[in-house]
Amino acid sequence: MNHYVHGIHVENRPDLYTTPSLEDLTEMFGNLLDQETARIFIAELDDECVGYAGATLHQSAPTVLTHADSLIGLDQLAVAPLGRRHGVAAALLEAVRDAGREAGCRRLLTEVWDFNEEALSFYEAAGFLPMKHRLEQSL
Repeated sequence: MNHYVHGIHVENRPDLYTTPSLEDLTEMFGNLLDQETARIFIAELDDECVGYAGATLHQSAPTVLTHADSLIGLDQLAVAPLGRRHGVAAALLEAVRDAGREAGCRRLLTEVWDFNEEALSFYEAAGFLPMKHRLEQSL
């Protein structure tokens, strides 16, 4: 499942992203599942896995400049072609929202590359608003 979302990143930013082996992905997700703050959701259609979402709970203490914060970060959302246009992504997103609410989070955050226009459209339709701009410059 990971290649459905990660492949877009590798294709558009090969300077940043690699193509991991199945063994490396298995280890990465195994380590993620060991974390108490991690949340993984699997979507199935007709007993076949068609998507997943990975999220992480975050708590921050107040500082001189900021309030305390609690949020759930949507780290990955991938849907196989078979699951697209069936509400799979929306259901996974709602599962992440529910997990955040259950954990007492006040916000849901995610990041999307500008080149991922399909994801940007999905998140905008789901009610997400731009929060800040992250800029880069090659040196």
